[in-house]
Amino acid sequence: MPSIPTSTGASGFPLRAILGVFKLRIGVVITLTALTGLAVSPGPGLGPLQLLVLTLSVLVSSASAGAFNQYYEYASDRLMSRTSKRPFATGEIQHGPVWLLIIVALLILSVAAAWLALNAWSALFVFLGAFFYAVVYTVWLKRRTWMNIVLGGLAGSWAVLAGASASDPQLGAVPLFLALVLFLWTPPHFWSLAIAFRADYANAGVPMLPVVVGDEKAAQAIFLGTLCLVAASMLPLAFGLGVIYLIGAALGGLVFIQKAWQLTRRPDRQSAMSCFHASLLQLTLVLLAAIADAQLAF
Repeated sequence: MPSIPTSTGASGFPLRAILGVFKLRIGVVITLTALTGLAVSPGPGLGPLQLLVLTLSVLVSSASAGAFNQYYEYASDRLMSRTSKRPFATGEIQHGPVWLLIIVALLILSVAAAWLALNAWSALFVFLGAFFYAVVYTVWLKRRTWMNIVLGGLAGSWAVLAGASASDPQLGAVPLFLALVLFLWTPPHFWSLAIAFRADYANAGVPMLPVVVGDEKAAQAIFLGTLCLVAASMLPLAFGLGVIYLIGAALGGLVFIQKAWQLTRRPDRQSAMSCFHASLLQLTLVLLAAIADAQLAF
């Protein structure tokens, strides 16, 4: 059975490469969405141990899905400049069945911990987040349809519900609407990146929207999607969130709308990356404002 190579790095162990396999930066964002779901849930708070389990279970399940994504796509990653330096693609980490065992073990551990320390609903949502990214998006949809990232975007929505149901399985309106926000956020976020790297996706045979319809039409879809996203982000205001959330959601939304509009005027790489970064700012402000507003209100 292939083993993890030990010939790189000053210590003989490719720690940075292994951390890169698990896409921990994405995992941190997904974990923040789960903590936001917990913060806006009307149920009782969690104890310190339960909070730790929720945080680690979402982070580890996300990491397992990220590792599977790179494991499954190592050949096509070599065809894209954005992904060609990933450890499996370069061979820095050997591609072999041992990694599937590690990935499955991490997912089972994270789901089991959520089940034992929290409840079955939270564990189910932890599982669904990883499943939708690893299987629904990566395996089933990514190379078949431009709707890949639309349906695959549910991965982030499940994390919100995992956090909310950890406190109260009877989900309230606010966490449900924030799950909707995550669902609507993913397409304009990722399509912006896909415009910037359209040639990469075309070379790899991935039918991202800009590859299928061109940059101009994709930019128009991004703008319309951003308008829907920002409108949806205002819905929690009708169900308990207040001024702090309004300020964060409005500021982030306005920046994202502005950059998305500029992208329709000039659908090039620079504008696409500017829109991509605006999407990250928008989501960050929405999540942090929701946590701050909910905690001060309760």
